[in-house]
Amino acid sequence: MHLRKYKTILILILVLVVVTVAASTAVNAWMIKKSLPIYSVDTKEKKISITFDVNWTDDDKLLSILDIMKEYNVKGTFFIMGGWVNSNEENVEELKKIKEGGNEIANHSYIHPNFANISTDRMVSEIKKTEDIIYNNTGYKTKLFRCPSGSYNDTVINTVKNMGYYCIQWDVDSVDWKNQGADQEYERVMKNVKPGSILLFHNNGKYTPENLKRIFKNLKAQGYEFVPVGDLIYKNNFTIDSDGKQHMVN
Repeated sequence: MHLRKYKTILILILVLVVVTVAASTAVNAWMIKKSLPIYSVDTKEKKISITFDVNWTDDDKLLSILDIMKEYNVKGTFFIMGGWVNSNEENVEELKKIKEGGNEIANHSYIHPNFANISTDRMVSEIKKTEDIIYNNTGYKTKLFRCPSGSYNDTVINTVKNMGYYCIQWDVDSVDWKNQGADQEYERVMKNVKPGSILLFHNNGKYTPENLKRIFKNLKAQGYEFVPVGDLIYKNNFTIDSDGKQHMVN
């Protein structure tokens, strides 16, 4: 009888140990911080950034976009794909016009591969190649990088960070490249924008130029100020929460 009771106690102890270890493992896994890009910024100021991924050679609306930004005195951030620049001489001139307009130039890889599916060496090569193209044509040194198609994992984010770049995502997506309709794209932006937002557009959206006029006019009327991403984000002493929002550490 005593032996059976002893065995029962041993089994209960073993079960308790297994449950404790499992719970501890689950908590530790939950506490591991995932590497994230910056989706938005925690700020009380009504500052936002408009960004453009420039990687389309067909239906390029870049010159119209730049004219409208100049008209409304808006400066933005242009994430440049090196392969787009090298595709023809006209794109080289457009790249120069981005800089001449006082806009921020950023890196968007060379041929837009899915960074989550390529080697670290390939990531470095893609970024460096585009960096050289931008610098050789404009003398501009980029400090920001955006993952092609927004695809990333911990290795991608850490590689980008180790190369000295801030990895930038977005929290307001116009989805303008799908050409779903001017009003639909406009409303999508207007209902989601908030202080510290990073807006995503492309250089080939059919409705983007005309929508920008409405967006600039109405958001400025609401007190919003458009600034380049490099002027919106915190450069030091910050954390990024699970939603990708960047917070200043006091």
